[in-house]
Amino acid sequence: MARLVLVSFRLGGTDGVAIEATKWTTALRSMGHDVVWVAGEGEVDVLVAGLALGAGTAPTLDELERAFAGADLVIVENLASLPLNPAARDVLYAALADRPALFHHHDLPWQRSHLAHLDGPRDDPHWRHVTINELSRLELGERGIDAVTLMNSFDCDPPPGRRGAARESLALTDEVLVLLPTRAIPRKNVEGALALCAALGATLWLLGPAEDGYEAALDELVAHSGLDVRRGLAEGLDIHDAYAACDLVVMPSTWEGFGNPVLESVTHRRPLVLNPYPVAREIMRYGFTFFELTDVTSIRAFLSSPNPQVLEENLAIARQHFNIESLPARLETILVQSGVR
Repeated sequence: MARLVLVSFRLGGTDGVAIEATKWTTALRSMGHDVVWVAGEGEVDVLVAGLALGAGTAPTLDELERAFAGADLVIVENLASLPLNPAARDVLYAALADRPALFHHHDLPWQRSHLAHLDGPRDDPHWRHVTINELSRLELGERGIDAVTLMNSFDCDPPPGRRGAARESLALTDEVLVLLPTRAIPRKNVEGALALCAALGATLWLLGPAEDGYEAALDELVAHSGLDVRRGLAEGLDIHDAYAACDLVVMPSTWEGFGNPVLESVTHRRPLVLNPYPVAREIMRYGFTFFELTDVTSIRAFLSSPNPQVLEENLAIARQHFNIESLPARLETILVQSGVR
């Protein structure tokens, strides 16, 4: 059994990085490894406040060395991928110099226009790099960093969810309900979801909050749309209930490092409307049947006459290529390459 330390800005939350870190942790523990969480925020084993996104001061080298003491491998979740806390990242590099580390990259700075001028990840002979898509692997390679791709994994047999309870919480009966299961920031393209709902005469359910100062802009968008928009998840309900309640899932994003709702819509047997952002095109190459955001005619036809076979075929593809049951075996290969037996 190896001692593995997993470090990030924050852990245990509902953002994509935290969710995938939890999946990795569960898989690693199922393999018999001891996993310790270190982060600046969240329900963690070791809290190092200077690692947080909004930290006023960086952690000290001594703090990180103590947190990493006895680790056979340190797994870095996006903390060195996006320069959102450069001071903490630089101390992290110093603490990991000449010791085994695995960098799990969810996003890279040049993939975000407002961060494109900042430094990307560094490398060291003792480090290994894992990306969640091929685009990032290739882009790192162009910058002299070798990586392997391990796409996100999903439970292909999720709980069924409570459709009636969720729709009752929204005061809906037989209206067409379109689920946007993300937070609201500019790149999520809420405008695209609103336009789709306007064309379909549907209700939009925006599940997550507005973040990064987008609150006022979102309120204005919704107010000017004239549409029926529901926001948030009622107490006592969960994400499975939300998927069960909707008739359609929409992912209008212009960019995602992966976009977990794409596969979550598949595993919950829901049709998906997608703006084909770059990584979405990678996912689509596996053979999934999705609708494009602008193809309102086909979307309306499917809602009028659903074809369950399409949804079952999508699920079969997910079982083969994105099944969380395969995650331990995939991680085992990466750990061996990192020197962990």
